Amino acid sequence: MSYIKKPVVTHPSLTPNEIGLTLRDYEGSMSTLCAGCGHDSITAAIVRSLYELDLPPHRIAKLSGIGCSSKTPTYFASAAHGFNSAHGRMPAIATGANAANRDLAYIGVSGDGDSMSIGLGQLCHAIRRNVNMLYVLENNGCYGLTKGQFSASTDIGSKSKRGEENTMPPLDPVMMALSIGAGFVARSFSGDKAQLVPILKAGLRHNGFALVDVISPCVTFNDHVGSTKSYAHTRKHQLPVIESDFVEPKDEIIANLAPGASTTVALHDGSTVVFRKVAEDYDPTDRAKVIAYLQEHQRTGEVPVGLLYLDTKGVEMHAAMQTVGTPLSQLPFEKLCPGKDALDKLQRAYR
Repeated sequence: MSYIKKPVVTHPSLTPNEIGLTLRDYEGSMSTLCAGCGHDSITAAIVRSLYELDLPPHRIAKLSGIGCSSKTPTYFASAAHGFNSAHGRMPAIATGANAANRDLAYIGVSGDGDSMSIGLGQLCHAIRRNVNMLYVLENNGCYGLTKGQFSASTDIGSKSKRGEENTMPPLDPVMMALSIGAGFVARSFSGDKAQLVPILKAGLRHNGFALVDVISPCVTFNDHVGSTKSYAHTRKHQLPVIESDFVEPKDEIIANLAPGASTTVALHDGSTVVFRKVAEDYDPTDRAKVIAYLQEHQRTGEVPVGLLYLDTKGVEMHAAMQTVGTPLSQLPFEKLCPGKDALDKLQRAYR
């Protein structure tokens, strides 16, 4: 990871957010990734999201495993808490950290190798437990850190830089998350910051596990003709399924739109956003229809992007386990360890 700090220079035109911080306050160390790497674009989108949500950096916990993707947390929110875990083990570390301190905003950054191979079992159980966190999966279809081998997310027929063709079926993180029961599932493209930022903001505010699969081309090993994870292929085949934006809960803003129509709405900060009503047959709250929609467009080689599925009724991990409202890390010793008599009473109840 890089420990080279960026120059401390704040341009006077930078606008502070509601807690007095500028975009520069949410940045991290200088990136050591290849020039043009999609992961750096994701970092910029995360920085923008944290800034617009007015999140205090010291109330953020960022976690990663091993791989190019796992360098990303070094490059944003330098004042946040951070943990770089073993290969594929980040979801378990995030689960434990969240169990101990539920008051932090958790951001896990992983890759298709880290999550869909050695870490697959870890990711599945984080989804199953509905850990309250944003999980950003930087998906480039190869092992960029170890010279471009095919990963578990490589599509059939996709070619490596040397010309070999992948013959094994891919694991799709979006379809997997839907099948396990994730309540927030989205896919985006690192080259589409306008779409990615509101998706990340919504994922950070979602109460439960939020998976965002981001197609992020590897410019060194997987950005060539024949690759289905290249910039050119993704731009040509991406299919926006829904126009996304995110507005913090405040006084209600009402706008009436007919199907297919668009309108401009003024937001609380004085900015405006143009809304267009999407096709009436796409319902991001119907899991079965979303899966059918994805399968239909995958057969034609299209890459559906946007907020694909949302369930606000899911039971978050702390609610399911009926933990106390106070973070465990803040409870006094007497509460955490009530003594031998309490332990004996608990043990007798199981006899």
